[in-house]
Amino acid sequence: MINIININKTFTTQSTNFHALKNINLTIKKGEVIYLKGVSGSGKTTLLNIIASTMKPTDGEVQVEGENIVSFSDIYSSEYRKNRVGLITQSFYLFDELSVEENLLVPVVIKDITKQEIEEQIEKSLKIANIFHKRAQKISTLSGGEKQRTVIARAIINNPDIILCDEPTANLDMENSLIFIEIIKRLKESGKTIIIATHDQLFEKQDFIDRIIFIEDGQI
Repeated sequence: MINIININKTFTTQSTNFHALKNINLTIKKGEVIYLKGVSGSGKTTLLNIIASTMKPTDGEVQVEGENIVSFSDIYSSEYRKNRVGLITQSFYLFDELSVEENLLVPVVIKDITKQEIEEQIEKSLKIANIFHKRAQKISTLSGGEKQRTVIARAIINNPDIILCDEPTANLDMENSLIFIEIIKRLKESGKTIIIATHDQLFEKQDFIDRIIFIEDGQI
């Protein structure tokens, strides 16, 4: 369970304070798929970054299975992201000159597991993301949809409990968006807690979405 309590986030510049999030309270059950709906600048990405512990709120708490991740040190935040969170973004952040398989090595080589276990985790995540057939190809040769599927495989390789998706279909055509949706359905069936932050109305029609949460001007 994710329990967001009185979260505020203020960005300070030389001339003004910008209140990106304002007193956010939200509970997300384990295994839920949440569609976080809002226009650009509404606060969706900021909220995801706080749940991912890549950003600290100005005040408030985010409790994940009873632990307040806001209080985590940088080291514990890194461990939390490595083991419990998968990130899927519209910017791929892949190494273009490496193969699909080599890109997936990055999050697993730092773990204390055997070579065989690494190979098994890579194969499993590539198959779930429907990109196993491209495992030896360089990222630079892939289509946008194939790159996104590689990002999905990388996000799930450590079997995280929570998957955070930030505008995941922004750079995809309809065919690849529908492929993405089918992958998300499979991940839900495996018990993952998934938050999809987007303004893509395609998600409004999906029956696997448990709740739509509207965010506007930093408020829900």
